[in-house]
Amino acid sequence: MRTYNGIRALVTGHTGFKGSWLCSWLKREGAVVAGLALAPPDGSPSLFDEANVAEGMESHIGDIRDFALVSGVVEAFSPQIIFHLAAQPLVRHSYRAPIETFGSNVMGTLHVLEAARSCASVKAIVCVTTDKVYESREWPWGYRETDVLGGKDPYSASKACAELVAACYRQTMLPMAGEICLATARGGNVIGGGDWSEDRLIPDIMRALQVREPVVLRNPGAVRPWQHVLELVHAYLHLGERLLAGDKQSTGNWNFGPGHENEVTVGELVSAIMDAWQDDAVPVSIEPSSLVETGYLRLDNSKARQQLGWAPVLGFSETIAMTARWYRARELGSPVATLVAEQIDSYRRQRGL
Repeated sequence: MRTYNGIRALVTGHTGFKGSWLCSWLKREGAVVAGLALAPPDGSPSLFDEANVAEGMESHIGDIRDFALVSGVVEAFSPQIIFHLAAQPLVRHSYRAPIETFGSNVMGTLHVLEAARSCASVKAIVCVTTDKVYESREWPWGYRETDVLGGKDPYSASKACAELVAACYRQTMLPMAGEICLATARGGNVIGGGDWSEDRLIPDIMRALQVREPVVLRNPGAVRPWQHVLELVHAYLHLGERLLAGDKQSTGNWNFGPGHENEVTVGELVSAIMDAWQDDAVPVSIEPSSLVETGYLRLDNSKARQQLGWAPVLGFSETIAMTARWYRARELGSPVATLVAEQIDSYRRQRGL
């Protein structure tokens, strides 16, 4: 992806799981990278810290709910492209902290877009949301970009609101400021090495394996579109290339979901990762939650396939194998920065990049 060599790229949420992988890939492409995000949480492993992601880039620690901070970073760094990933990303936490969730996901998005509007260097923005922005219909086919937005829980609703903010800026506010191409990216349930987030399935499994305690499942029958983190990072970069080139047809909303074989239940995912771990499995405990969660969630990626030329390349088995290998290698002492670099390079070769 030679497009990014020398490009000034700002990544919000760079200390998070996806942000760390994205920054690592951008740096390998020769981009000049800066990040703005909260510090990694205390008391748990951090991919950002373990992989030394801050090395070779600008790292600004702060809250995107602070508009003065956001605008100051954007103005000082003068990015050509902004990848906006910073968010409160956890569904269960959103029930405990709805004000924080809406503040980060809605006002934070507004702050980033308004700061970008005032910065002459910005040519492209990739605004990352989620597959959960759609009004839940519990139907067995995939949601399309034209389906109605919604959200029963604070996280999903806040991300749907962020989509509306992005649409407003794309249609009216950014054209008033000049030629800035904006698109939103809606991805599936991302998995991969280095995720240690609270209340996420793969991190919960890895913690359970380490301490030999049961894996607790809330809804083992729920169907989700599981995809490896590098599939989504590539989608963001691919979309960003088109936007940097001024391709107006690439603005708008995009689903970046996996193939149908990756749309499996939570219970099936747990069984697959246990098998790939190649060790004594730990018991599974089912503790239903009273919180509202979608039972069926699938994405239709036809638009991205046909109009962007993007398609997933990793099947379910390979997605699981890559994830398990990463965590196993880390447990055995392999340097995390090396693991990240090796998987990025391997994935790039698989795509012929």
